[in-house]
Amino acid sequence: MTTALSLDLEKPLLTLEEAKTFVDFHQQQGRTVVFTNGCFDILHAGHVQYLNKAKALGDVLVVAINSDASVRKIKGDKRPINTQEDRAYILKNLKAVDAVLLFEDDTPLSVIETLLPDVLVKGADWAVENIVGRESVEAHGGTVQTISFLDGRSTTGTIEKILKAYSLKESS
Repeated sequence: MTTALSLDLEKPLLTLEEAKTFVDFHQQQGRTVVFTNGCFDILHAGHVQYLNKAKALGDVLVVAINSDASVRKIKGDKRPINTQEDRAYILKNLKAVDAVLLFEDDTPLSVIETLLPDVLVKGADWAVENIVGRESVEAHGGTVQTISFLDGRSTTGTIEKILKAYSLKESS
C-alpha cells in the first residue's frame, strides 16, 4: 500500500512531526534516508561538497540545522551570520537536500531518535564512536558514515578572510 505524502515541501523548514512523516514515507517506499546536521552558516563550497557526498549515500537527504540560539551557544554571540530561516532556505534550494528541519537542543539526538534514518553522516573530524545518535541508528539497522571536508573551506575561515580584507582602509 502506498501512502500519499501530503506536506508542503516547498516551505524551507519542516517541523519534527512533518520530517518524521517525510522519512517514514520514503522508507516505506524502499528509499534510503540519509541524515546530517550542522550550523551551515555562510554556505561555502565545502558545505556543498559535503552535502553532495552525503546525498550519494542514499536516496533522500534530510538536514537538521541548529537554531540561531543553539549556534550562539556553540559558536559565540556574534554567530550565526545568517538567520535560521535564511540558512534553511538556502539549504532547501540545493539539489542534494530534500528536507530541512530545525533543532534547538545542544545536540540533534532527539531528532535522530525520532527520525531513525538509514544512514547518519557527520564530518570526518568526528570519530564514529563519538557521533551523537550512532547507537540509536545502528540499533535500528542503520549505518554511520563520516565524510572528509574540502581543505581550506570553513565558515570561520570565510569570516576571518572578510575581516582581514575589510579591516584595511583603502589609501586615497
